Amino acid sequence: MAKGDNITNIIDHVLYSQEDIQEMCKRLGQQLTQDYAGKNPLVVGALKGAVFFLTDLVRNMDVVMENDFIDVSSYGDGFESSGKVTLDTDVKADVKGRDVLIVEDIVDTGHTLKFMEDLLLQRGAKSVKCCALLNKPARREEDVTVDYYGAEVQNQFVVGYGLDYLNKYRNIPYIGVLKPEVIKANLNK
Repeated sequence: MAKGDNITNIIDHVLYSQEDIQEMCKRLGQQLTQDYAGKNPLVVGALKGAVFFLTDLVRNMDVVMENDFIDVSSYGDGFESSGKVTLDTDVKADVKGRDVLIVEDIVDTGHTLKFMEDLLLQRGAKSVKCCALLNKPARREEDVTVDYYGAEVQNQFVVGYGLDYLNKYRNIPYIGVLKPEVIKANLNK
């Protein structure tokens, strides 16, 4: 971005407003309250993108739970998934015998979700499910299930509400589609 530009100049159009997102969090929170009643789940947020969603989601869940975080990456600083997943920050909690809910901002290729699920199941988790704000099945390369999601998105690059491009734009309070020229400008650097 050039000096003086602001965030709204990189957005082609708003896909989901703040109100839409809060409605998704409320709906998902109610469903998770029913499904995890009496289970004391370990809710694991996938850093960094899911922090915004995790915070609003768990405030809508009326269950006793514990929270933890994991940071895995298959993108690095790129636009496309490399397919190679790295574990940058591990969960601290013992997952053995626990019902684990992974909270993701978006499930795209499925590489990071599969990695996290396999890791937690290998460590003895009783169950591992995923709740994602957005589900993008058109780009799926791994056979993973997104058990709960706010909305399905097409094959477009979205930012805001935790979703980023080159670790920027997470602070946008809504979800917008990134202008193609922003991506093109960064690919030519």
